[in-house]
Amino acid sequence: MAGKRIGDHQVGIYKKHRTKHGQEISAAKSGISVRTARRIDGSDALPSQREARAWRTRTDPFEMVWQSEIVPMLEAAPSLTATTLLEEIQRRHPGQYDAALLRTLQRRVRSWNASYGGEREVFFAQVHPPGRLGLSDFTHAAVLKVTIAGATLLHLLYQFALAYSGWRYVEVVLGGESFTALSSGLQNAAWMMGGVPEEHRTDSLSAAYKNKSEHDALTSRYQALCVHYGMRPSRNNLGVSHENGSIEARQGTLKRTLEQALLLRGSRDFADLDAYRRFVAEVFGRLNARVARKFNEERSLLQALPVRRSSDYEEVDARVTKFSTLTVKKVLYTAPSRLVGHLLKVRVYSERLECWLGDVCVLDLIRGQIDPVTGRGRVINYRHVLPALKRKPGALMRSVFGDALFPRSEYRLMWAHLKEQLPEASACRLMVGLLDLAGNGGCEAELAQRLSLLLASKAFPDLDRLQQELAPRPALCPSVSVILPELASYDQLLEAA
Repeated sequence: MAGKRIGDHQVGIYKKHRTKHGQEISAAKSGISVRTARRIDGSDALPSQREARAWRTRTDPFEMVWQSEIVPMLEAAPSLTATTLLEEIQRRHPGQYDAALLRTLQRRVRSWNASYGGEREVFFAQVHPPGRLGLSDFTHAAVLKVTIAGATLLHLLYQFALAYSGWRYVEVVLGGESFTALSSGLQNAAWMMGGVPEEHRTDSLSAAYKNKSEHDALTSRYQALCVHYGMRPSRNNLGVSHENGSIEARQGTLKRTLEQALLLRGSRDFADLDAYRRFVAEVFGRLNARVARKFNEERSLLQALPVRRSSDYEEVDARVTKFSTLTVKKVLYTAPSRLVGHLLKVRVYSERLECWLGDVCVLDLIRGQIDPVTGRGRVINYRHVLPALKRKPGALMRSVFGDALFPRSEYRLMWAHLKEQLPEASACRLMVGLLDLAGNGGCEAELAQRLSLLLASKAFPDLDRLQQELAPRPALCPSVSVILPELASYDQLLEAA
């Protein structure tokens, strides 16, 4: 057939049919054209025995510049691409070389590189005995477009995998690539699989430090973690991702599997973070079911776990400022005013912070995320500054906290409505009163619903009425008078008995 080369086997089939049928019928049965059949009949040589064509079927379009211009450029820089070479030739010879010649030049350059090019990198396939190697890596999950209650979830996925069996553990990470996330994920994986491999490998963790001192600190902590679990720590060379191939390939399969599971689910929105974590656990659980036999074989060869976990947090110092705030890892947090001026020892976990003053934990905080645009983050809890706002309600008008001070969108919208319709002082007092009712009255969600109805009718909230309906003050206890009997009356009871 046109455009397809025929081989010795096909010629043999044609000649077999030719002994019984005519040329056209034999050609049809053999799947070749009549013209090819005539050529076979006119020659006794098989296709493999014919000499290769040594002439060109058309003029070489680069004949004038190949040896004089293109080859010298390739010899000087063998990594030049055909696209770059064609653009340079077009610049030197305007209007003479069309862009459609790119494919021709690509074939010529590829042939030249095969004959005269430099050495290329060779990859050596590795054999991984069971129980020897485990690997960790982080991957960005923005491509999944997951949302929590309608808000985009900026997160990473940490993955641990055993090189032999392919068993894996996956964890959602909110705080970014860090030693804390690595330590937490690795330890969770170890206790889930019931043992540890001989060696643990990760990448250079380039996102976890910014200078040599941070690099050295992270290296020592990573080594200490591996020593605690009896693993030999190792890292691949910076920028050489294929040295982590056993985990890099699984990052792709993980995200493809999650993408397919989200498509089957029909929605990328989850009610809360725990629901999304359960979804991820179900997905990697199904992946592990595929390698259950090999994992059972490898699990018996894993090293035993230590008696206890290692610390999976990082300690930093943070002082509470006069603004009742502290900054940890480029994220601003509010704190109760009683801590102003104190230097706290903050234990930074992957998802929370513990603030210690001496040997007492004085504050627990949810760890905030860093905005990729500003490189900063804020976690504002209005309850921390509410006592000060009640004393200085006017400070609300131009507070640097802005809308982040309000716990829900209904409060932010009501604040905008009050600022527009009421005098500044009245708007501040009323809004602080609403925050006080929400925080101290334990009715934040219910009050938000009431504010939504008021906004729809463009009415103002009646603070006293809302107080009575949502958080009524307890009734006064009746006064009870207790009369104690005389001790002699007990003697009379004993005599009567």
